[in-house]
Amino acid sequence: MIKALKLAPLLAQFLYSNKRLDLPGIGTFLLEGPIIEETDSKQGKSLKPGDISFENNHALKETPDLVQYISSQTGKIKALAAADLDSHLNVVQQFLNIGKPFLLEGIGSLVKIKSGEYAFSSGDILSEKFKDYTAKEISATSSIEESFSDYKKPMNTGNSKNWRKPAVILLIIAGIGLAVWGGYTVYKITTAKNRSAKKEDIKKDETVLVPDTAAQKKDSTAAVVQVPTGSFRFVLEVANAKRAFERYSRLKEYQWDVQMETKDSVTYKLFMVLPVAVADTSHVVDSLSGVNGRRVYIEQ
Repeated sequence: MIKALKLAPLLAQFLYSNKRLDLPGIGTFLLEGPIIEETDSKQGKSLKPGDISFENNHALKETPDLVQYISSQTGKIKALAAADLDSHLNVVQQFLNIGKPFLLEGIGSLVKIKSGEYAFSSGDILSEKFKDYTAKEISATSSIEESFSDYKKPMNTGNSKNWRKPAVILLIIAGIGLAVWGGYTVYKITTAKNRSAKKEDIKKDETVLVPDTAAQKKDSTAAVVQVPTGSFRFVLEVANAKRAFERYSRLKEYQWDVQMETKDSVTYKLFMVLPVAVADTSHVVDSLSGVNGRRVYIEQ
């Protein structure tokens, strides 16, 4: 809820009484001619001002007489009265800055023009009875000020909402995209470093991963690794040195019991020796092929 003093009638009353109303940051209202008191069967006595003119004066800062008047009418100390007036004038200026006319009750309307000055048009009579504004009744209106709520609505509606929501969504999407891209970049760099280090380790200890086949060149058909009875040799892939070492390292990371051999140091064979019943070999080949991503076959 917006708690604000209903200052509009007090401003009009001050102008009627003093013939002059200075509003800081806005300008000066001057009342020329008499105040006409009219009698209406429904409204009772009401006041109709004479001609009101307006002078732009953004340099106005202090209005002690007006603050004193508000304080005396509301029973508030001057500091609070000054704060209420300042808050009210801030609302007026905010409303004018978005190009909308602001109605000062019992005085007239203000609107900001292209030059930055304010244009004024005289308004209707003060609708409430002049004598009915006692301190008690004015204070009672401070719970919710409908006119202030209406003035502030344009600040929170319209085009501002239309562009703020897409802008926020775009910023969120951009932030997520940047985070994903950053994470992926760091992952690639880290993975590349790990692979490079593992390649070096593999090459340094090549004799462990790849048995020495020099003594077997005489018989190229001889098996490098003996397959125990009841087991089969499942060939995962045959590739060149670079591909074979990368694949070997990756499968070891996955805890595969993979082995590698070569007969000429050019072509390398990756395989696994598994104890499998003859009746289950086809099932094992299909399962390994699905996980390996390449067709696995049994080497006799």
